[in-house]
Amino acid sequence: MNNQTNTATEMQPTLPPEAVLTNIAFGAMTTQALYVAAKLGIADLLTQGQKSTGELASATATHAPSLYRVLRSLAGEGIFQEVSPKVFANTAISEALWTDAPNSMRNGVIFMGETWHYNVWGNMMHSVKTGKSAWGKTHGAEVFDWFANKPEEAEIFNNAMTDMSVATAPTVVESYDFSGIETLADIAGGHGYLLAQILKANPKLSGILFDVAPVIAGAGAMLEKEGVTNRVETVAGDFFVEIPSADGYIMKHIIHDWDDERCVGILKNINNAMKENGKVLIVETIVPEGNEPHYSKLLDLEMLTSPGGVERTTEEYRELLAQAGFRLTKIVPTKSPFSIIEAVKA
Repeated sequence: MNNQTNTATEMQPTLPPEAVLTNIAFGAMTTQALYVAAKLGIADLLTQGQKSTGELASATATHAPSLYRVLRSLAGEGIFQEVSPKVFANTAISEALWTDAPNSMRNGVIFMGETWHYNVWGNMMHSVKTGKSAWGKTHGAEVFDWFANKPEEAEIFNNAMTDMSVATAPTVVESYDFSGIETLADIAGGHGYLLAQILKANPKLSGILFDVAPVIAGAGAMLEKEGVTNRVETVAGDFFVEIPSADGYIMKHIIHDWDDERCVGILKNINNAMKENGKVLIVETIVPEGNEPHYSKLLDLEMLTSPGGVERTTEEYRELLAQAGFRLTKIVPTKSPFSIIEAVKA
């Protein structure tokens, strides 16, 4: 496996500034090359061992010389390995592109690289100049309204979110003590993977899975697969209107989708529905102060361009929660880039 890395910080001691900037600017090309490999299922084809570019091209109905150029570039990043001329094998990194890998990011990579998503990034300047979502500029409708009328694209998005839940859920389950909660409502919980993992680790806990109707309609298979169907009440609705009653609430990667005003609206609805002595758990990144490189700072740009949301600092979360009648009680770090923000009624 190629152990070389191309992060900006690691290149700076040995490369001149213009070379560092060139590598960063070329990152868009790497994203698309990675998308092509994920979409074609190259990592899956290599699960049984190395294959030639010709074999891979035949299996994917692609142009062998062009496919080779894509895989060669990815091998230079440690994604796949060219074990002999034009023959490739998986690496530890590309194994995370397996469809069935426990930590699979295949659907997430596909979501990032689809033309209808990738083109939004080309309109970032619109967001910077106006403070508004580039998604609306690109597609003529805001992101969630657009997905509501695009079932195939919405499925890609939901699958990507499920992949992220699969990667994040174990760190949430092992980092937080859920024993003081009787009923946990997962707000905008998608297909219910995170809720299912929490329930399996906490046998006395019952759950509510809350999301919009089209998403809830597709959640049954996941809940059945995870063996928690009889412990979960599925509820379809709109969190801007009304939220079901529970003594515990969890939201993963939801608050960052919205501006402060709409976040306060969601949180106030939770406050109104929450039983006394209940708590709300927000699973998000915490933006560190200063110049520290951090995943949250790039994710924040995705929020800027797509839903028009924002990643927040600890103090920004404290203030946001206070506006909705909550008091931030603690922040629990996890082994992932995400933290669990706990709050109770003020």
